[in-house]
Amino acid sequence: MNEPTQTSTQTQATVPTTMDIHEILKRLPHRYPILLVDRVVELIKGERIRAIKNVSINEPFFLGHFPHRPVMPGVLVLEALAQAATLLAIETVGIVLDEKSVVYFAGIDGARFKRPVEPGDQLVLEVTLGRAKAGIYKFNARALVGGQLAAEAELMCTMRRIEA
Repeated sequence: MNEPTQTSTQTQATVPTTMDIHEILKRLPHRYPILLVDRVVELIKGERIRAIKNVSINEPFFLGHFPHRPVMPGVLVLEALAQAATLLAIETVGIVLDEKSVVYFAGIDGARFKRPVEPGDQLVLEVTLGRAKAGIYKFNARALVGGQLAAEAELMCTMRRIEA
């Protein structure tokens, strides 16, 4: 009996992708000190991404936040989630960002912070694509440390061309 075969598009969408830092640097315009994704451990186009941010005491924000008890700022946890969401979006639509393209936050809803993120933590970034319509992408995002929820939010972003 012949079983139906998947089209190459279906196969590509369901095969998980991984990325090391070199692949991430090819896709995101961010650089030190604002690049906040170190590795992608799973990306399924059109569905979800799971990425890692290794939090080191050497991060520049720890100098002032807070010297007596270093904590990663919540806005940077959200930024790490947004960078993971950007990787998911650009891989899903199959584009490469260049010097004339940018991805902007369009909204952040329901942001909640459940535990501090400290030096030595490994931040696991889990982002699921909710919908993509008219150039606006909506994501459900969670950041975990040691399996515990550190932060969660609904993120919206949009991609634009810069004509300068």
